[in-house]
Amino acid sequence: MKYGVKHQESYSRGELLLRTIFGGFYIALPHALVLIFLLIWSSLLNFISFWAILITGKYPEKMFNYQLNLQRWSLRVNARLQNLSDGYPAFGLSASDSNIIIELERPEKSNRGTVLLRAMFGFLYVMLPHAFCLIFLLIGASFVRLIAFWAVLITGKYPKGMHDYMVGLLRWQYRISIYMGYMTDVYPPFSLKGDEADFGSIQTSELLDN
Repeated sequence: MKYGVKHQESYSRGELLLRTIFGGFYIALPHALVLIFLLIWSSLLNFISFWAILITGKYPEKMFNYQLNLQRWSLRVNARLQNLSDGYPAFGLSASDSNIIIELERPEKSNRGTVLLRAMFGFLYVMLPHAFCLIFLLIGASFVRLIAFWAVLITGKYPKGMHDYMVGLLRWQYRISIYMGYMTDVYPPFSLKGDEADFGSIQTSELLDN
């Protein structure tokens, strides 16, 4: 699994101010109006994929690709709203973005036992312990976001350590999402770190699962 947002050498102060003041109107709102319907469909597919795994032991490929591309769309939007990346996030499940990477292989076979366990007790052994840790990290993120805002405004650069922290926080939440969505059998680690995303070697075409 690879999950990342490119750390730019320099950031636009103008875009930073525009996103901070009006991002809710010209980024969050139009994307949310589309994504809300796609998320409803995603929930239905999640229900169908649960039964498909129980019956066949496999996550249907087209459903898997849909969910993965939806995660990419969500990251494109979040990367801008969190000021982690410049540029406007593209609309569309098959849109490309050279500033973000999500790669996840569809498992050959899914474990029926852990799928049932997640469906019945996932809230207790996945959601609760991770939420307990994330609440403190999210509090820290509010301070990091504020400091990073002024750093970019003054210097035009986003401190690398702060960028890694914010991306790591998104990565942590993503790992919970794909585990609870039956897209992987790997229990989400309690860590901000992940596989290094090499933006230089990955072509745009490789970011898409058609």
